[in-house]
Amino acid sequence: MTYTDNIAGLVHELQRLGRETQWVEFKVGNVNPDEIGEYISALANGAARASRSFGYVVWGIEDTEHQVVGTSFDPGHAKVGNEELENWLLRLLSPRVDLRFRSGEVDGFPVVVLEIPAALASPVQFKGTEYIRVGSYKKLLKDHPQIERELWRAFDRELFEFSIAQEAVSEADVDELLDVRSYFIATKTPRPTTFDAVLEALSAERMVLRGQRGGWDITNLGALCFARDLRPFGRLGRKSIRVVRYSDTGRTAAIGEVEFRTGYVAAFEAAAQHIVQVIPQREVIDVLRTSEYDFPPVAIREILANTLIHQDFSVRGAGPMVEIFPGRIEMSNPGAPLVDLARFVDSTPKSRNEGLASFMRRIEVCEERGTGVDKVVLATEQALLPAPEFRSPGDSTIAVLFGPRDLTAMPRTERVRAVYLHTCLHYVRNEDVTNTTIRERFGVDSPTKASRLIAEAVDANLVRLLDPEASRRYSRYVPYWA
Repeated sequence: MTYTDNIAGLVHELQRLGRETQWVEFKVGNVNPDEIGEYISALANGAARASRSFGYVVWGIEDTEHQVVGTSFDPGHAKVGNEELENWLLRLLSPRVDLRFRSGEVDGFPVVVLEIPAALASPVQFKGTEYIRVGSYKKLLKDHPQIERELWRAFDRELFEFSIAQEAVSEADVDELLDVRSYFIATKTPRPTTFDAVLEALSAERMVLRGQRGGWDITNLGALCFARDLRPFGRLGRKSIRVVRYSDTGRTAAIGEVEFRTGYVAAFEAAAQHIVQVIPQREVIDVLRTSEYDFPPVAIREILANTLIHQDFSVRGAGPMVEIFPGRIEMSNPGAPLVDLARFVDSTPKSRNEGLASFMRRIEVCEERGTGVDKVVLATEQALLPAPEFRSPGDSTIAVLFGPRDLTAMPRTERVRAVYLHTCLHYVRNEDVTNTTIRERFGVDSPTKASRLIAEAVDANLVRLLDPEASRRYSRYVPYWA
């Protein structure tokens, strides 16, 4: 896929700024690697402070009158020792910055532009140090506490979804980069007869915005929802859905991998259907011929939707992943959960990406607030499956669905988790948990077995008697936090 990439137009616009700003630096021949790294930090932070989508270093422009004089700098062949310059810079920047060197001619002179995305969520460091532009000078951020406070306020103010993924593109490029037809299908609204009206509809949703440099800016929300391909959108290229299948319970024997590179509106349905097609299923004949799956499709859809919506987009180099093993499915996303793992069923959900979550709810990709995990737990109970598991190793969240397993084969931790989630689900639905409901949950007839299962959860301090004074016959149970 190609789109308009007019380096001359960009350089002329930057020249018209009249002086170097906190997000632009002009150079002729200074290619000292450490200087470049420090400027990347300063300009990324300056762009965030100034509410700009990108910062720029331009080689080939003298820094007083901003005349084009050309440069001999060739970033494609520049090295630090034996390491390519770009790789060296990326290794020493934190968090990772999706740099883009662009070379071309302006007024007949060779020019190089380094495009630097604005810092997101935290200041960009080079070799562990944060920099900022003060006037036309590069300074240590820690030496300017007022500017540092302003920068952190900018992070709080700037929602990721409405930051710019692709800047100053033409109308034709919007149509090439985004599947605008899918927007009107998803929202069940008629498509306007003119493309100007199409753009106005997308602009009302903040999928695109009128560009500060002319043309149209595509927001992260627009790209994440409707990109024909996420790869042209810088850091978002790593946020496509990957589905990997394995032949054993470990990760040493992958037997298939599919990457869904479109925006999430199309990719969600495609990925969900693919997962259902490849998981074990069997035909059940009961008046009508139907399919019974090892993993409930409704649970797959709910967890996949949460995996997309609740990821932390500031974590670079990682995206939503589905891994299918014999007997289990793991869905993971970057970012630790914002609520306690043990309270997923009852807590009011908190979303890092409310713009994305709101739109996906509106087009019915995901459920209303607070019902998704409930549906997952209910679906696994109705299928007499082990309870789902939620984990948070490091800076990520993992949800695990388990396939059919006899009660006798379940380890104690699995039995306790099933009783606990059963109790949480009943509590939020204002229903009692009793020996009878536990027997139904596990598909057992013995009250003694059910009592032992309850006792294990009580001993683990996850479940307690609602009324310790009530007779054993009328015992009712609630979660520990109720």
